[in-house]
Amino acid sequence: MVRKCFTIIIMLMIITGCQFGKFARQQEKNINSSNIIKETGDRKSYLQNETESDKSFPILPSFQLYQKNKNFLLIGIDSRGERKSRSDAIIIARYEPKEPSIKLASIMRDSYVKIPGYKNEYSKLNHAYYLGGSKLLKETIERNFGIKIDNVVTVDFKGFIKLMDTIAPNGIEVHVTKAMAHDIGPAVEPGKQTLRGKDLLTYVRFRHDKENDFGRVHRQQEVLVSLKDQAVKQLSTVEGIKKLPKIISETFQHVETDLQFKDMLSLGATAVLRPVKDVKTLRIPVSDGFTNVTHKRAGAVLKLDYNENVQAIQQFLNEKN
Repeated sequence: MVRKCFTIIIMLMIITGCQFGKFARQQEKNINSSNIIKETGDRKSYLQNETESDKSFPILPSFQLYQKNKNFLLIGIDSRGERKSRSDAIIIARYEPKEPSIKLASIMRDSYVKIPGYKNEYSKLNHAYYLGGSKLLKETIERNFGIKIDNVVTVDFKGFIKLMDTIAPNGIEVHVTKAMAHDIGPAVEPGKQTLRGKDLLTYVRFRHDKENDFGRVHRQQEVLVSLKDQAVKQLSTVEGIKKLPKIISETFQHVETDLQFKDMLSLGATAVLRPVKDVKTLRIPVSDGFTNVTHKRAGAVLKLDYNENVQAIQQFLNEKN
């Protein structure tokens, strides 16, 4: 059975920002010097090492720490179980473990792009997912923007709600406008509010104001960055660190991804031991890099200035911090 996921699972693993002092240094030494992964059927079994020098600290399972930069395509789809759907959120998350830093480049779903193999050639970017799922969407982004995608993670509405309840059980504080409050429900007032699961889904999908999809992209990035605080709360204690494999195991159950479970755990361990110091964001198209046009087949689209947007996203992802 195909498992659906939300883009946040990657953010949980690669935005975590905790300083563990002596514990972190000891664990990185352990992880780099041992290989203790073994397989049991189709599930992974992870053994734990103990060091005589410091038994007072919990020992994370040993994995090979990430060294190279990785580009993840994070996809949120507008599905409630339908066979076909379109992508609601399209984000490239670049993880740079040596810095360590995260870069989030959101590509707006109405961007007018050339879809490989599509009979009409050009259409909205989110139509690529409808035609050929994550594989075609990945290929479309790579060909249009000249970016290599290493791995893909996808989520639907139900998966988002479940993951938010797992990762941020106490909710996330956001600023709710009067229009948003009307959509979310009668129990929510305008102003600063802490939203959970289903209400948070409404918040990140809201687009019934003058900002339209531009505002939605901003809120998607806002929520992803806010997860850093939630991850810190869960993993900044000894007991929290011990729960890392379990947390990732539970969230993995909702994942549709080409990442292996052991890779997800390695990402989590790397993030814990090398806390992310910086998170940067970008929106494509850039402010002066598009025009609003209407096509007979595609409807209202964002016609991109390709040179400007390709240069912007490549410079953003590849520039040194």
